[in-house]
Amino acid sequence: MIRIDNVCKHFGGLKAVDHVSIEIAEGSITGLIGPNGAGKTTLFNTIAGLYAPTSGRIYLGDEEITGLKPHQLFNKGLLRTFQIAHEFTRLSVVENLMMVPAHQSGENLVNAWFRRGLVEQEERQINQRAMEVVDFLNLGHIADEIAGNLSGGQKKLLELGRTMMVDAKIVFLDEVGAGVNRTLLREIGDAIIKLNREKNYTFCMIEHDMEFISRLCDPVICMAEGAVLAEGTAEQVKNNEEVIEAYLGRGLKNKGAIA
Repeated sequence: MIRIDNVCKHFGGLKAVDHVSIEIAEGSITGLIGPNGAGKTTLFNTIAGLYAPTSGRIYLGDEEITGLKPHQLFNKGLLRTFQIAHEFTRLSVVENLMMVPAHQSGENLVNAWFRRGLVEQEERQINQRAMEVVDFLNLGHIADEIAGNLSGGQKKLLELGRTMMVDAKIVFLDEVGAGVNRTLLREIGDAIIKLNREKNYTFCMIEHDMEFISRLCDPVICMAEGAVLAEGTAEQVKNNEEVIEAYLGRGLKNKGAIA
């Protein structure tokens, strides 16, 4: 689904991403781990078009997407969420979902004035899609709640729901578990697995919770100092001595695997 070929991203003399080459298989849930400052979010931002790579190439399927802007990638089905949710705080859950589809007829002033029937018909279809997403994610009890009133975990579920309002091919999740209680984190994990298995979504996620990563992800890629350090199953990566050293520091690599 995604091929990253020798990608670098430098900020002056800082090599935030340093010659990274990885592949994300279609239909997989790929985990991306590493200590703080490893370059994980910079890599995400480079793939998602927020940064242009200093060098290297990025492909979506057979199409090169290097340097494309986020809105162009959105239209190609590449989406990302953020560690801090970006909801419309004064709109309801359903209204947040309805905002997602691009090129809605009502955005055209002429249509809004003179083709109200067309606009209303499209809005009904989008509302129906939003309610299907609400049902899929078991959010019916908060469908009409103002998004600004949601808990952190509920906002993460809403962000996941927003990716369902378009025909997503691959979704990049940036620390979906950050600040989320264990019960809601399990619900988020269930939703990701369900989307993967039933809707054939491909995911790549940055996450520090190794229990969460182990439950969902295969393969797992570990980055350190801007480069790929290890790749394999969660168990293989957790027990890799170089990964343990990157997390715990030199001299501690024989103390045991990452918890």
